[in-house]
Order: sequence, then structure tokens, then C-alpha cells
Amino acid sequence: TARADQTQMEKIPIRVGPNGLLPLGELVNFRVVEEIVPILRDNGQRREAIMVNLGGRDVEGYVNQVKQRIAREVKIPPGYTVEFGGEFKNLEAARARLMLIVPVALALIFVLIFFVLNSVRQSFLVFTGIPFAISGGVFALYLRGLPFSIPAAIGFIALSGVAVLNGLVLVSYFNQLRLDGASLEDTVFQGGLTRLRPVLTTALVAALGFVPMAFSTSAGAEVQRPLATVVIGGIISSTLLTLVVLPVLYRTFMKQDPAPQLKRPQPEPELTLA
Repeated sequence: TARADQTQMEKIPIRVGPNGLLPLGELVNFRVVEEIVPILRDNGQRREAIMVNLGGRDVEGYVNQVKQRIAREVKIPPGYTVEFGGEFKNLEAARARLMLIVPVALALIFVLIFFVLNSVRQSFLVFTGIPFAISGGVFALYLRGLPFSIPAAIGFIALSGVAVLNGLVLVSYFNQLRLDGASLEDTVFQGGLTRLRPVLTTALVAALGFVPMAFSTSAGAEVQRPLATVVIGGIISSTLLTLVVLPVLYRTFMKQDPAPQLKRPQPEPELTLA
């Protein structure tokens, strides 16, 4: 209403300094002009767009809320449709791609683990680090009040590799101790103590490298913060749970196996000169 009345617009106070206010009419000149608004069309139908700035709120939650209110409060005449584009459309397209990329990435990780350990059971043991890491990443997003987004999903993919690496370090050393003749209990206890420092070092290097991104406020922070938050939270949870839970799982599931199925290097034949 105030925008339609030029007199009221001219009286709006504008601060010009720490101690002064001036009416808007003394700072600008108002002029009414006629403007031709173009009629936009898509596929032969007229289109009218409404631009919305969410100010950091999650796009999907806002769109879902708007859809519910439109269905409840707005009666759309026949021939009219409501569509959501922009970041929401990009989010749907990226989600569809991730639905294909994530399973492929996890399958490749599992295959690589199997090539190293040569055991399906031990490969699944190492793979348990991924849900440990995901739980920490989700909890970190909740603590910081950040919505799930595409950068966060990419952070979960990167986090899976780090979590698997820690588990692979432990299980590989456990297998080496068993090949050297150690009992299962000694293997779990001694292996966990010996590999404690390498696992913590790997986790700290990866987590500390993302700290500046997690608290970034510069350009691109909306992408850096969720990605770094997921990685840091997931690394903390996966490291702690891997050091505590993985040795217990190894001891439980490897009780019936006398030794891991690994190929030991064969000694080179000795040459004897007659």
C-alpha cells in the first residue's frame, strides 16, 4: 500500500549518519514511467516466475512446505500448473545422479578391499566403518543446524574412503599377527595397541585439513561448510568406533577360522654349486 502512494514513499526516514535522519524524498527524485512487461512463454504456455531467496534455509524443506500450503489453501484453476525450478531442480537432478554414483562407488570400494584381504567376511568387517562414519556425519550436521545437501552427500562419499582405510589398517595387521602364530586374543589386543597411533594420525590429518572449510564465511562457504562438517564428524565417530568395535567384531567372526586366507610369499630357491 505504501509503495502505491508517492507521498508516503517520500516521507520514509533514511539514516544518513550516526545521528541524523532524512526523508527519502530529499535524497531521491521519484518519477512515474510506463513500462511494457514482456509475456514469457514455455512450450506455448504463459509463464510467471516468483524469485525467492531462502537465506540459508534448506531448499527441499521449504519446497515441501510450500507444496503443502498450496494444496491446502490455494485452488488452482484448470489449465494452471505450479512448478519449482532453480536450486530445487538442480537438487533433484544431482540426487538422481548420486543414486547411481553412490552404489557404484561403494561396490568398487568393496571389490578393492576384497582384492587386498582375499576374504568376503573380512571385507564386510572393514566395510562396517562406513555406517560408523555416516552416523557421525549426520550427527555433526544436526549439531550445526545444517541441512542435508549435495555438498554434504559428496562429503559422505569422501568419508567412506577414509573410514575404510582405518579398518583396512587394523584388519591387515591382525592377519599378519595371526600368520606369525599369535592367538586370536593376543592378535586383537596387541594389534589394537600397535595400530592405535597410525589410525589416529590418519584420522587427525584428514579431520584437521577440513577445519578451515568447516568455519569458512567467505565466498563458497555454503558448499564448504556442510562438506567439511560431514567429513570431520564422520572421521571422529568412525575412528573411535573402529578402534573399539572392529577388534570385537574381528574376534567374534574369526573364531572359527584357524588362520586368514592370505598368500604368504614363497622363499626363493637356493642355488647349490656342485
